[in-house]
Amino acid sequence: MIAKLKGLVDSTGDGWAIIDVSGVGYLVFCSGRTLGRLGPGEVAEVLIETHVREDHIHLYGFFDAAEREWFRLLTTVQGVGVKVALAMLTVLAPEEILQAVAAADKAMITQTPGVGPKLATRILSELKDKVGTMALVPGAVGSGDAGPVPVAAGGPVNDATSALVNLGYRPSEALAAVSRAAGRLGDDTDVEALIRGALSELAPIDAHMGSA
Repeated sequence: MIAKLKGLVDSTGDGWAIIDVSGVGYLVFCSGRTLGRLGPGEVAEVLIETHVREDHIHLYGFFDAAEREWFRLLTTVQGVGVKVALAMLTVLAPEEILQAVAAADKAMITQTPGVGPKLATRILSELKDKVGTMALVPGAVGSGDAGPVPVAAGGPVNDATSALVNLGYRPSEALAAVSRAAGRLGDDTDVEALIRGALSELAPIDAHMGSA
């Protein structure tokens, strides 16, 4: 099973690149976001997701771990094949997909060609609990650039989300509130401030529920 390739970018096309590794050319299917980082004649390193079928073996390449993890998650949703997953990763950055799922933002998901309201609703429904406690940390592959990588622990956003979950909030609503608070307060906000900000985001909902 191929997990990573490092070699010379031989050529690129619409949705694909050929990576020359010691004289062997590997055809790798990629999102537009990853392809934008692969220049012909340059040395590149890509993470690989290998799909083995009876009639073919396809390699899907990703510049960073965040893209690969989202590709894996998206393709678990009924109706989302590899083409739709790569198209979504072309239109939206991993952190944007995370925010869309956390906030149940169907409009953002439907920016992807081929994803209508019905499929967008299914994506949001099936993924909301799977990404409820994900955080974003640096972790790009093959360069010094930082890339957002979904992980289960670490970082103020994740710590604040975990605190709200411990208070009884659902993971998806906790992450949505923390994400909104982080966007309003700034990326360098500490955990305590994020918790206070997220609780203020949730307060109107709680008040409404209490008066019902």
